[in-house]
Amino acid sequence: MDRQPLGFWIVVAGLAVVVVGLLVWGGALGWFGRLPGDVRVERENVRLYFPITSMLLASALLSLLVALLRRLL
Repeated sequence: MDRQPLGFWIVVAGLAVVVVGLLVWGGALGWFGRLPGDVRVERENVRLYFPITSMLLASALLSLLVALLRRLL
């Protein structure tokens, strides 16, 4: 098994994580997690947060990305 393509994709995934991390750190993704449909319950001693809409959006984007990569490769 040739390991060159695997190494390349690990590096690409690492760079993608760095780019997303920089976007979050810079505040460019401040809207993510505060979409309509994200449930937030704050009481005196309890905080519950269910990012339903944000996770549906992330899932759809990742599914689209995987489908595009499969077509290209």
